[in-house]
Amino acid sequence: MAYDVIVLGSGPGGYPAAIRASQLGFKVAIIEKESLGGVCLNWGCIPTKALLKSAQVYDYLKHSKAYGISADNIQHDFTGVIGRSRGVADKMSKGVQFLMKKNKIDVVMGYGKIKAKGQVEVTAADGSKKMVEGKHIIIATGGRAKQLPNLPIDGKKIIAYREAMVLPTQPKSMIVVGSGAIGVEFAYFYNSMGTKVTIVEFLPRIVPVEDEDISKELEKQYKKQGIDIMTNASVESVDTSGTGVKAKVKTQTGEIFLEADIVLSAVGVVANIENIGLEEVGIKTEKGKITVDKYNQTSVAGIYAIGDCTPGQALAHVASKEGINTAEFIGYNEKKIHHLPEAMDYGNIPGCTYCTPEIASVGMTEKAAKEAGYELKIGKFPFMASGKASASGATEGFVKVIYDAKYGEFLGCHMIGSNVTEIIAEAVVARKLETTAHEILNAVHPHPTMSEALKEATAMAYGEAIDI
Repeated sequence: MAYDVIVLGSGPGGYPAAIRASQLGFKVAIIEKESLGGVCLNWGCIPTKALLKSAQVYDYLKHSKAYGISADNIQHDFTGVIGRSRGVADKMSKGVQFLMKKNKIDVVMGYGKIKAKGQVEVTAADGSKKMVEGKHIIIATGGRAKQLPNLPIDGKKIIAYREAMVLPTQPKSMIVVGSGAIGVEFAYFYNSMGTKVTIVEFLPRIVPVEDEDISKELEKQYKKQGIDIMTNASVESVDTSGTGVKAKVKTQTGEIFLEADIVLSAVGVVANIENIGLEEVGIKTEKGKITVDKYNQTSVAGIYAIGDCTPGQALAHVASKEGINTAEFIGYNEKKIHHLPEAMDYGNIPGCTYCTPEIASVGMTEKAAKEAGYELKIGKFPFMASGKASASGATEGFVKVIYDAKYGEFLGCHMIGSNVTEIIAEAVVARKLETTAHEILNAVHPHPTMSEALKEATAMAYGEAIDI
């Protein structure tokens, strides 16, 4: 079985890489050990959004009187909510199957391991092995839930994101360890469903990669929703011998014990780079990631790596673009196309968290911009002052913009509120085009919309606000 390009992994990095390579005229195979679409489509981005939507609908119904609508005896079917999520994931995975057939990509099911340059051994579920050969190999093996030594995941009482998506019964109480995107999304989902949720975060604030103002607002909204939050705290040990779990938590004022039905470990992801043949062929790694250059080439010619197994941001949209870029880089070297792909700008990657209220951001935080030596103009427009937000009953949050005072360069944009993950793209494109504050102000934004808050925040930064 000989190919031009072999892709190891079919997640949001792998399958776009395979499709783009096929579009460029290469004979392509993709190797997948479980389900097409990888973690994102099957156990990550997509099914979690389905769960979150169910929680949001349930919230709407519980507060229907605020909209002048009566709805009595509102209940949820936890099994049905989980079932809908799995159905959405299955549909998306079947969609990737269709895309593979449409693009004439061979799918080889099994566990792939690089045996030599241009050779991948695939072990099928029944234990049988076969060799797949290809001139170019793209490693897109993704990541998995990180485990802390004092918080071993048993899949029953101490769980990770995968188990959290398919629990057979709803827990009455849950401790969420870690407050990144995974942690706060599941905290919102389970709290909305009626589970008593406590978040334990090691760092001084939740969603610690976000701007400090975003962290403060989410903490305020979560506490209003009934979620308990402990920052500057760490789970030292967990006793699972009883009917539930008993966690010993170290805080700044001493140790306390928390009891719950279940603990969700959401402390990040680690790369899947073990047992895929890196050592055998001499591919360099550093800090648990595969070392690559700006075109995703590894230290071994003809072998590339993309997505969560490399040092860039562990985000689906990053992996997808890296996969496309890698296919085009191979295409350029094989004279299929006449231009090199534009290298990724990792400073202009949007981050989105789909809790309620949603979070979306791109570029520098206020702290980072100050540390970089910029003199700043900062504007913050609260959704409380937005006509569309008021009409929608979604006035929580704000849009914050950060500009360089000297040239008007758009340094960063940070949003928290309803549907802001759909609004952030304007800031991404604006920064890509080197748009200044002046151009944002002079681009007519539609009214009434949530998206006009970006223009309003810019007006605030320059002392030109009209609506506040």
